[in-house]
Amino acid sequence: MDTQKVIPRKQKVTAKLNEFRRTIASYLTPAIIRLLSRTHITPNALTIFGFLVTLGAAALILTGNQFAAGFVVLAAGFFDMLDGSLARHTNQVTKFGGILDSTLDRLSEAALMVSILVVFGKNGSIPGIWITSIALVSSMMVSYIRSRAESAGIDCEVGIFTRPERIVILAIGLLLSGVSNALLITLSIIALFSVITVIQRLVHAWKLTSK
Repeated sequence: MDTQKVIPRKQKVTAKLNEFRRTIASYLTPAIIRLLSRTHITPNALTIFGFLVTLGAAALILTGNQFAAGFVVLAAGFFDMLDGSLARHTNQVTKFGGILDSTLDRLSEAALMVSILVVFGKNGSIPGIWITSIALVSSMMVSYIRSRAESAGIDCEVGIFTRPERIVILAIGLLLSGVSNALLITLSIIALFSVITVIQRLVHAWKLTSK
């Protein structure tokens, strides 16, 4: 197959995925953003609050309340959509705000994955420990590669499985935790597609830098 035909097709898929994510956000957030813009709540405050909500979800996982944790994870993900939108709407976009958001996003995912890892460890589930570990590392690498590429001046917002997808799939796994192996299956999906996204971003960066 001609490589020159494959690359644009991949770029179109990525563009459609990004457009889909933006469309979902545009339907869910405008009314709330307008309301928040009339208050003294800052984007950074929303970022920190969303992080604290995620820590609450991690605590629920550790105490065996995975179903409730699923709802809390979705709520935290919603706050994650709001902070950036509020910053743009109120002209409060700052470099530190972006760094804070990115840092707390990584810590949030790590907290959730580590709490699940602890639960699998207590239950003696070797497959659960391995799969969760792979999901944790690969998820971190997806974000790291984008950050490292962008610091080198490369636009690396590509890949089929970014943070919103990981959060939604993880929340579904927690909500279905009462079903046998449901959480393990969803973590396997996160691990597999995160590894694929890592490869996609590395290949994308390599192609751009090799030119």
